[in-house]
Amino acid sequence: MSQRIKGLTERYPAQLIMPVVDILTVISGGLLAYWSRFGDFNLPERFVLVVALLSLLIVVLNSAFGAYQRWRTKKITTLVFRLFLVWLIAAMLVISVIYFTYSAHRYSRLWVGLSLALSFFFAAGIRVFIQLFLRHIRIKGLATKSVFLIGPGENITSVGKNMRGSPAEGYVLAGIQRIKNKLSTDELSRVADRITESGAQEVWLCMSITCANDIRDIIYALRNHTVELRFIPDFGGIDIQLLNHRVNEIAGLYSIDLSVSPISGVARFVKRLEDLLVGSLICLLISPICLLIALAIKLSSPGPVLFKQYRTGVNGANFKVYKFRSMKVHQEVSGSVTQATKGDSRITPIGNFLRRTSLDELPQFFNVIQGRMSIVGPRPHALAHNEYYKDLVESYMKRHKVKPGITGWAQVNGLRGETDTLDKMEKRVQYDLWYIDNWSLWLDMKIIFLTIFKGFINKNAY
Repeated sequence: MSQRIKGLTERYPAQLIMPVVDILTVISGGLLAYWSRFGDFNLPERFVLVVALLSLLIVVLNSAFGAYQRWRTKKITTLVFRLFLVWLIAAMLVISVIYFTYSAHRYSRLWVGLSLALSFFFAAGIRVFIQLFLRHIRIKGLATKSVFLIGPGENITSVGKNMRGSPAEGYVLAGIQRIKNKLSTDELSRVADRITESGAQEVWLCMSITCANDIRDIIYALRNHTVELRFIPDFGGIDIQLLNHRVNEIAGLYSIDLSVSPISGVARFVKRLEDLLVGSLICLLISPICLLIALAIKLSSPGPVLFKQYRTGVNGANFKVYKFRSMKVHQEVSGSVTQATKGDSRITPIGNFLRRTSLDELPQFFNVIQGRMSIVGPRPHALAHNEYYKDLVESYMKRHKVKPGITGWAQVNGLRGETDTLDKMEKRVQYDLWYIDNWSLWLDMKIIFLTIFKGFINKNAY
């Protein structure tokens, strides 16, 4: 049974099956939508053309997004979200073609919308089912991939432990080769024979990034093997923070990305679109509240309504952040910023309420519309704080690989208010870097949702 399933997954991989599945889901969605709207399945020729165009776009876009690559270890949410983006872009293109060819009157809007919705849910449902089914059978020991590990004993032990802790990914151990010293030609030959005898489908080189010569020798020894080779780098026990680490090809060379932002390319466009749509809606809704707050500030204490301060934005560029003034006008010592503390006499009565409810941050939505901030991202700190903490907290400045946000993963997890200890700042940076490394539109929506229900009231604010 195991060999039969393994044979099927190797003979008919996702790259071959899923394009056919997507075409069938589009056809099924179009037929069911037409039956729901008109009561029969006889699609006119013009409707068939739309179905054909949509099928072609779905396959091309999925291929461009890499959705047909192996998704053995991909999260279900990632699969569905990527599929949603593909369907959204395809829908916009199809609707644009219908509109610009002056054919809108020839089609039922209900049919177009229902076709898109049904085909998406069919395609997403099939993917979710397949993923859950494969995870289930892998946990049972079926449809697994056998792996041969090569490297120092401690590295092999660590990788093996991770393999056993992730049974749903379906990797099993076929054999190991511990390395203490450089392998001779004869030893390399025996390792190659052992890999053949083990029947391993993949070989993982669990070695230090400094072992370039050893890695080259092993790759050469396996030049006649068809097993898949993977390099599982070890950083010599150094605890370093990596962001969006992956392998890329740059200028014809392979590059192991160690610290890059995941919000680039299409993701950057999606993030900006999210900020514009959600930010514009929020700006419209909060306008009356902002007017009332501005009036209350003006009447309660002398000084400007808005407080403007330079903060560090994406890629280290400084910008002016807007907040409602919550303190009495005062003069700071040049080059320093004194954080508000409990019982701070500088805070006005209305300012205390604004800070506790986070209403003082509402003007930052205009920073979002300007493109200087995002709705979700690491909170921007004062310039003086950046200078102080960048040498005390490891990877502190990596927070600035993305735009700062009005709310963030750290804030919805209770890390708000004054950072009066190094431990508090380290914890906040840890959550900020996790957000950057795991960014997705779904995560942004989750953070916004959590902010609405538990993120506005700030018990730690003064």
